[in-house]
Amino acid sequence: MSIPNSELILNPDGSIYHLNLLPDHISDTILTVGDPARVAQVSRHFDSVEFETTHREFVTHVGYYRGKRLTVLSTGMGTDNIDIVMNELDALVNIDFMAREVRPEEERMSLRIIRLGTSGSLQADVPIGAMLATEHAVGLDSLMQFYPLMETGLETEVATELQRSLGISFAPYVVRGSDLLREQLGAGMTMGNTLTCPGFYGPQGRSLRLPLRQSDYISRLQNFRHQSGEGEFRLTNFEMETAGYYSLGRLLGHEVLSLNAIVANRATGEFAENAGAVVDAMIERTLQHLVAK
Repeated sequence: MSIPNSELILNPDGSIYHLNLLPDHISDTILTVGDPARVAQVSRHFDSVEFETTHREFVTHVGYYRGKRLTVLSTGMGTDNIDIVMNELDALVNIDFMAREVRPEEERMSLRIIRLGTSGSLQADVPIGAMLATEHAVGLDSLMQFYPLMETGLETEVATELQRSLGISFAPYVVRGSDLLREQLGAGMTMGNTLTCPGFYGPQGRSLRLPLRQSDYISRLQNFRHQSGEGEFRLTNFEMETAGYYSLGRLLGHEVLSLNAIVANRATGEFAENAGAVVDAMIERTLQHLVAK
């Protein structure tokens, strides 16, 4: 069935509406960053860059690193932007723009999407400078109120217990990321469970002039534990996108992994003096592992 113009919005040149990309503009492996300025921080390592475009906060560079074609794309902040990015990346490979139809299942492509982001640690034993690969993402935002996400038993248990522990009126959503990508890119990194928040200040327990509803909010997050046959589940860090990536990745059939450069520690009150160097090290490490045999 043809998708209406109001649903699949294309620009006059045939590119997808927000990202301003054509299907040939992306590779099957995509590195995403929040900050548009960080795209060049990644692509400067490429042997060559074949394509660049900028539209709103979405900056895209496509090039080659040691013979592997890679796309680097900035997303901006928040799961509302991830909703745009994931749906439009999927449309680029799994919808025929000419016919305006979803491709047959046997022709659909699964992308490999790796988030390279900054994050704040919740735990004293996850120090500044650490690189953390997210096993599970926990969403405190409302994005999954609009999609039919199916969660596993453990994911549902954690969501229910966290809702009770925080005393909030809504259920968080919990999603495991790509085991395949975590095994390839996360070896030697800290493994953790990342809390995705719908804001940087109150939702992450920061108070400047405005008080929080729960003065012990951060300690509740730090002390949260769920015991299961798979071991102890605790929250290690938080940011603003990963749960959106993992849930939409599951729904759309893409392999997604979030890698986090820890630049703040909320348990100790520290912020990295060399945050840029921490991110640089994570970028270089990820690129090297992507081409390792």
